[in-house]
Amino acid sequence: MNLDKLKIAMQYALPKHALSRLVGKLAAAEAGALTTQLIKLFIKQYKIDMSEALHEDPAHYKTFNEFFTRPLKPGIRPLAEDKNIIAHPVDGAISQLGDVVDGQIIQAKGHDYSLQALLGGKEEDFLPFSGGKFATIYLAPKDYHRIHMPIDGTLKRMIYVPGDLFSVNPLTAQNVPNLFARNERVVAIFDTEIGPLAMVLVGATIVASIETIWAGTVTPPAGKDVFSWDYPATGSNTVSLKKGEEMGRFKLGSTVILAWGANQADFLDGEQPETVTRMGTPFATIKK
Repeated sequence: MNLDKLKIAMQYALPKHALSRLVGKLAAAEAGALTTQLIKLFIKQYKIDMSEALHEDPAHYKTFNEFFTRPLKPGIRPLAEDKNIIAHPVDGAISQLGDVVDGQIIQAKGHDYSLQALLGGKEEDFLPFSGGKFATIYLAPKDYHRIHMPIDGTLKRMIYVPGDLFSVNPLTAQNVPNLFARNERVVAIFDTEIGPLAMVLVGATIVASIETIWAGTVTPPAGKDVFSWDYPATGSNTVSLKKGEEMGRFKLGSTVILAWGANQADFLDGEQPETVTRMGTPFATIKK
């Protein structure tokens, strides 16, 4: 068995939820000098550019989670202000992007999977995206881990989908069928000027939690059933976010998947798998 096959086999065998929750507790612990030393090692291992962080000194962070979800300095990620531009929602790298074909989207070469399953299984949630576009962006450990709005939107529905916690790195995406539709995830569906926009926050091994700005920590604890919450379009409980505003965050890295409907917007030339993304930069153009 070669090394790659061994890595995949180990993922199937590991108690991924238990391991992830244990790591989550450690990442949330205030351990003083030990926490600072761990952060320094992490910075060195992944070559993190701390000059972009609002607080550059590793000792500023009381927990590893505080460091991992660190804010950036104001203005370090200029926002594409043009109203006809959809912005990148995160720092990361594009895994795949393209058309939703017969309800399927691309996971990796030779691996397609169901967008309806990804969104929680209900046809009513999937249909607005049939024939539309999708993009999958992978956040590596070195990346900034707050997720921002690519366009103005009003939250319509949030869906929690239970599942596994496989790694979501490129090797796993190439070898575990239906990876993103089998991992635990949080789906946020917004009403926007291009119609419904889905933003799917996918969990992964040792992702300690997935949070949104309106609901706080959605997971953990992990559930066994799909749950959904509907939000009003008007009134005091409305959640409306402008392009560039934070909508969620990962405590340890993962993947964000976007989807919108047919004939609404096209990706810019040059956007392709392995392209590095920076939050706020132009991603797609809205069709007029």
